[in-house]
Amino acid sequence: MPELGTAEVLAMLEEVADEVITPRFRRLAEGDVSSKSHPGDLVTVADREAEVLITRRLTAAYPDALVLGEEAASADPTVLDRFRSAEHAFTVDPVDGTRNFVKDSPDHAVMVAELRGGDVVRSWIWQPQHRAAYVAERGAGAWRNDVRVHRPPVGDGLLGITSRRGWIGRALGTLRTLELSWRCCGVDYPAIVDGRADYALYKKTKPWDHAPGSLLVAEAGGHVGTFRGEPYRPQGPPPSGLVVAADRATYDVVRGLVPALPGL
Repeated sequence: MPELGTAEVLAMLEEVADEVITPRFRRLAEGDVSSKSHPGDLVTVADREAEVLITRRLTAAYPDALVLGEEAASADPTVLDRFRSAEHAFTVDPVDGTRNFVKDSPDHAVMVAELRGGDVVRSWIWQPQHRAAYVAERGAGAWRNDVRVHRPPVGDGLLGITSRRGWIGRALGTLRTLELSWRCCGVDYPAIVDGRADYALYKKTKPWDHAPGSLLVAEAGGHVGTFRGEPYRPQGPPPSGLVVAADRATYDVVRGLVPALPGL
């Protein structure tokens, strides 16, 4: 099978969503939802089936690449170890924002990232209910529904978002208090690009959550880095937290204030 072009991967994600995700939106049966490691860590039949289909297509087109799926890693943690040393790899988040999906919220997404030599070189975020596709290619730019996107300049009073409950309502220095994010990286990262928020803070840093959006934000003019000031690298040691920012200046300001957050 020939390698897949960027548009072909996006089309594949849209097809998978139409086949196994969207038909179950707001139609999940009781047996379609279960917990993984703890009661709040949900997985649905849509997650499992979508990951199988996406992984099958990527493996057929790239037999030598490692495919790191969220559900596969949950079943076999050694996959994540192999991912960290893989020369060519893909991350797959079949339904990012599963809790939103279960609660009938349209704020969920299908996400894939391609890495070569440790760098994210292509990424795809498909929001099936919003019919919004965000695609990025390293060094070539970022697009929303085939329209090139650039992060608009920040205004007065930086707006920050987070999904970490203990940080919501906290103010970093003189910045505005942190607000609740969309609780879905596949919506949060595009929101930074679109200008609906200026920065986001994350404590959990799984590659399938952050690899796709990190390239999108970077190619749109933003910056993603760790709490310690290092550039984010999905295959590197898990960072203690991430700052996703509209630009490098915003990142530097926010990172300098991060030590004030509780629970670091």
